[in-house]
Amino acid sequence: MRGFLKDNGLSVGFGLLFLATLVGQAISGHDSVNHDQLLHQGDPLSLGHYVTSALFWADVMENWQSEYLQFTLYIFATIHLIQRGSNESKEPERAGRESDEQQLVGDYAKPESPRWARLGGVRTAIYSNSLVAVMASIWIASWLAQSITGRVNYNADQLDHQAAPLSWPAYVTTSDFWNRTLQNWQSEFLAVGSMVILSVYLRQRGSPESKPVGAPHQATATEG
Repeated sequence: MRGFLKDNGLSVGFGLLFLATLVGQAISGHDSVNHDQLLHQGDPLSLGHYVTSALFWADVMENWQSEYLQFTLYIFATIHLIQRGSNESKEPERAGRESDEQQLVGDYAKPESPRWARLGGVRTAIYSNSLVAVMASIWIASWLAQSITGRVNYNADQLDHQAAPLSWPAYVTTSDFWNRTLQNWQSEFLAVGSMVILSVYLRQRGSPESKPVGAPHQATATEG
């Protein structure tokens, strides 16, 4: 177990942080909703009812879809786009999809390479794009879930005010849906852009997300 935790500390650590904050969001969100219910002379909700409601999952999906959009675009963009001096970028001469030799596929694969990297053909092509494909699929699924749960909440509010509910196609064209979506997207793009440019000039000793402390500003794709 100790060896497993040492080898997988980054994923385990962030997995635990994810669970802790999801539970914290559920508890604080439940309290906030019940406070609003009492202000409007409504009945309070149980925690179980709240965490299975569209109200809770709409908020969760809003954040998930924007995070997976960020990584999907970043993975794809860094194939071709370069930021000289940034540790978040490839070297300028390696822009593009790179050769089979550089990517260790087909005849250039090593014995310990993944099987689908060695086979060639369609399976290697699929495996070569599997990361962005899965990230994009999760983004689309969570964005769809956001639209569905958001519509449920929107229509509940409509009915409370004696207004007509909307169909799903009508809801995804509303300002409510796009306001929720774009406020998350812009923050993700700002964070990624900041990381890219700040890593040119700033350092964090010991982090692979930073260049070595003494590396020149123009050094690109080096680890600290």
